[in-house]
Amino acid sequence: MGKDLSIKKVLVIGSGPIVIGQAAEFDYAGVQACRALKEENIEVVLVNSNPATIMTDEDIADKVYLEPLTLESLAAIIKKERPNGVIASLGGQTGLNLACELDKAGVLAEYNVRLLGTNIESIKKAEDREMFKNLMNEIGEPIPDSEIVSSYEDAKKFSDKIGFPIIIRPAFTLGGSGGGIAKNEAEYEEIVHSGLQQSPINQVLVEKSIAGFKEVEYEVMRDANDTCIIICNMENIDPIGIHTGDSFVVAPSQTLTNNEYQMLRTSAIKIIRALKIEGGCNVQYALDTKTNQYYVIEVNPRVSRSSALASKATGYPIAKVTTKIAVGYELSEIKNAITGKTVAAFEPALDYVVVKIPKWPFDKFASGDRMLGTKMKATGEVMAIGRTFKNSFKKAVASLEDKHTGILHYKFENLSDEDLLQDLHIQDDRRIFRVSEALKRNFDVQKIREITKIDPWFINQIKDIVELETALEKTPLNEELYKKAKDFGYLDSEIADISKVSEEELKKYDYPAVFRIVDTCAGEFHASTPYFYSTYGEACELEEFKKEHKGNADIAGASRECGANDTKKENILVLGSGPIRIGQGIEFDYCSVHAARAILENGYESVMVNSNPETLSTDFDIASRLYFEPMNAENVMNIVKKEKPYGVMVQFGGQTAINLAPKLAKQGVKILGTSLESIDAVEDRKVFEKLLSELKIPQPKGRGVKSTAEALSATKELGYPVLVRPSYVIGGRGMQVVYNDDELLTYINEALKFSGEHPVLIDQYIEGLEVELDAISDGKDVLIPGICEHIERAGVHSGDSMSIYPSRSITKRQEKKLVEYAKKIAKKVNIIGLMNIQFIIKDDTVYVIEVNPRASRTVPIMSKVTGIPMTKIAINAILGKSVKSQGFGTGLYKTTKLVCVKMPVFSFQKLNRIDPALAPEMKSTGEVLGVDYSYKKALLKAFIAGGYKFNRRKQRVLVSLNDHYKKPALKIVKKLYSQGFFIMATWGTHKFLEKNGVPSKMIEKFMVDKLQKRMKEGRLSFVLNTPTLGKNSQTSGFQIRTIAEMYGIPCFTCVDTAKAYLNAVKTYDKGAKLNSETITNYRKKKFLGIF
Repeated sequence: MGKDLSIKKVLVIGSGPIVIGQAAEFDYAGVQACRALKEENIEVVLVNSNPATIMTDEDIADKVYLEPLTLESLAAIIKKERPNGVIASLGGQTGLNLACELDKAGVLAEYNVRLLGTNIESIKKAEDREMFKNLMNEIGEPIPDSEIVSSYEDAKKFSDKIGFPIIIRPAFTLGGSGGGIAKNEAEYEEIVHSGLQQSPINQVLVEKSIAGFKEVEYEVMRDANDTCIIICNMENIDPIGIHTGDSFVVAPSQTLTNNEYQMLRTSAIKIIRALKIEGGCNVQYALDTKTNQYYVIEVNPRVSRSSALASKATGYPIAKVTTKIAVGYELSEIKNAITGKTVAAFEPALDYVVVKIPKWPFDKFASGDRMLGTKMKATGEVMAIGRTFKNSFKKAVASLEDKHTGILHYKFENLSDEDLLQDLHIQDDRRIFRVSEALKRNFDVQKIREITKIDPWFINQIKDIVELETALEKTPLNEELYKKAKDFGYLDSEIADISKVSEEELKKYDYPAVFRIVDTCAGEFHASTPYFYSTYGEACELEEFKKEHKGNADIAGASRECGANDTKKENILVLGSGPIRIGQGIEFDYCSVHAARAILENGYESVMVNSNPETLSTDFDIASRLYFEPMNAENVMNIVKKEKPYGVMVQFGGQTAINLAPKLAKQGVKILGTSLESIDAVEDRKVFEKLLSELKIPQPKGRGVKSTAEALSATKELGYPVLVRPSYVIGGRGMQVVYNDDELLTYINEALKFSGEHPVLIDQYIEGLEVELDAISDGKDVLIPGICEHIERAGVHSGDSMSIYPSRSITKRQEKKLVEYAKKIAKKVNIIGLMNIQFIIKDDTVYVIEVNPRASRTVPIMSKVTGIPMTKIAINAILGKSVKSQGFGTGLYKTTKLVCVKMPVFSFQKLNRIDPALAPEMKSTGEVLGVDYSYKKALLKAFIAGGYKFNRRKQRVLVSLNDHYKKPALKIVKKLYSQGFFIMATWGTHKFLEKNGVPSKMIEKFMVDKLQKRMKEGRLSFVLNTPTLGKNSQTSGFQIRTIAEMYGIPCFTCVDTAKAYLNAVKTYDKGAKLNSETITNYRKKKFLGIF
């Protein structure tokens, strides 16, 4: 059939900010889509609100709109751009929902825009629970007993008839949002109300629970010619009842019989044909292996999280092929990217095993509810490839970057057999490690199976690993045992530790890692892609690959895009950032990808190492070669030994890469860019204090303490308030601002326990204006793209703070000081590459509070809003080019009329018992950007992009303030009243407001049930609640905040955020006309003054 020649211009809808359930996999999919369209000479218009992604780079599409993903915004862009078609199936649930809204509002019909790929009717049949149920009944596909309801009253009729447990699945939501398993009526009512509130069509499916069945997924592809193929089938180790995003997943399936595989394969193809889906599709099943009965659980009529995993597992570019189908191609006309010879209509076949393990945020949120269910909680995931399940599983565990890389955790050693047996019933993130401990104690496999519902094949595989570990512990190490351990995926450090020998002794066994190519044809056809995984005891395919491509610069798609020269003999390793987690997100993958490209442009081969299947950095055409390996010293050194690189780049992969630097350097690896000594100079507290003192740069005073008495002594010297935090923390973990002795004593003992042998740090807390800047240095000159100002006062983690560019509040004198201090630090420390500095300004004094000698979270944002390719300039500087010679000058870069506001986005609705209060500890999972020509409009757009709803109906506002913030909040509350809001206040706040002439209705904090009812019914506009010290989940303030998050009610815990929100409300009420421009056009207008 070929390409549809009528398609000249296409609008691609992105997925918005990173949230739990919708993460970096859609950046990867979106970039593939845009590339595929540009290959066809189709003009690409991209709309997305996420500034941290490669997808919103200006070279990815012909026009890039960093605008809110709303019906109004998209309608304005469609009116302006007049595309022939829209692709929504690569933007996650957000993209699909927006496509349905555009269709329903008549926008697509009005401007004669076609929805390319899967049509609206097919989307509705898959997403609308009632239509889906009817279709499955029509085609004879079994589904669990269920009802579709739009009210709790209807839901209760079903529960009365069917009994508990019941699974609740809202329509048109992502990552199981609003859903769950209810074991009793109280849970049922809460989950149903939440699901109805979060469903865009106010609809949930309530179904009989079949928790415990085996969960299997099929990734399917179909074209308009009705050709269908199975790309990959995946089996969850965890049973039905745990969201697939929170489950250990294996590809291809390991335990299905051929009859079971073919039965589900036939079903999946039947379903995709009935739905008439064009492109990628994911079908999820529950299988009772005892009776061979299966049930269809869900169909995603789009590229999904599982699609990214399937793509990386097979090498089959699902998003790219989906896009080609959307513009008219059939599978038989699309070339197989792996072989370059076969076509995309061939089903992949794997001769290796892939294991995915989720990365949960519970190391950061120790008080959070770790129980897993149908609502996803993982922030990211890792993937490992091995020749066997045992090898792949063990590598995946090591990829999690936890303190312990093994499957036997010390946490369970002290449990009695009785307690351990009982704890096997707990479905949380540590479950598989409890199974391992039980196997070590020789618990019966069948008994474990009965409790956990995990297939006995997997339990026996884990048992083999546990028994090997026991052998290493009890048997003198020999060559056979060592090789078996390596085949199972054990690291030398683990073998040495368990066997009580030195790592040096292990070298005598001479059993090096070898690397094999990932291909889709199990070796039947020759694969030419530079995509490798490690194994042992087999032929190495790396050397043959290198010989085949010797002197060929065009071995990566990135080479073609970057216009690389003939590659030199040297290659450079880029260390990625591992799994996405809070504090280390997609921003670092952005930097890693740009680093790989810039290395190619400099004439070197780029070699990427990472373990994250969601991200663009693990697309095989980003670098000259890709290694899908755990991010630890041994696995990286295995690659170094084979590649013999010129050097390694560590400053672009976040803390993961930085932490590897000293271990690699110790083994003779050249660290490129800022030296280890320089990194230590800013990360070692005492050395850094001395350095700033020598430079005469002010900093907050501080002390390290190891006892309560020392802490009290320190606060007498420093004065309150103080910032207290454990040593060696990432993302502000465990930090707290305290205002008096009582609060200090409440906090200090826990902090001392957390710090162990390290001191607790107590710093003078300066409550001023927080600003930050990124800089690029070549050791001599420094380029500062811009200065950002935080909206929230110091004390809120920079990742969780709203920020403004360009700064609105700093004076010229202060600006000069910021630039001067940045230059001094860069020169003194000898920064080569990127650096981020955070400052506090108070009473016209500029204090330095932190320096990060690496890429920061703000690099993608500043690169986009200034037009400066920061990572590229940094790579060039590291490889010998001066900053001055690269065309952007030195010092502080000029501003334009563009104004942007960064808004953090949180995923509290997915994480129970996590306090939403803003603090020095980071909690956000993603961010959006509001861009316009004025601060007021940019601010309003940031709130809209962040999911805040605006209307002219002013309702009740609940205000509850601690004593520290009553006075600072008074102006805001007065403004609330003057803008027409009805103020409700807790007792202490009510009395304070009454004294200051602000009318309010008093409500007791303990009346949480009444407040919950108001929130449930949508009769509360927002909550302003400044929390008291501590993390007690029993306080009424904690309960109010978490209930507000559950029902999607805005909850502000910082008065500065509330003030910004009211400013946005005022702008909205005045009917401000928001602009819709490409990021390029926003920058074109020259800066005319301070906003």
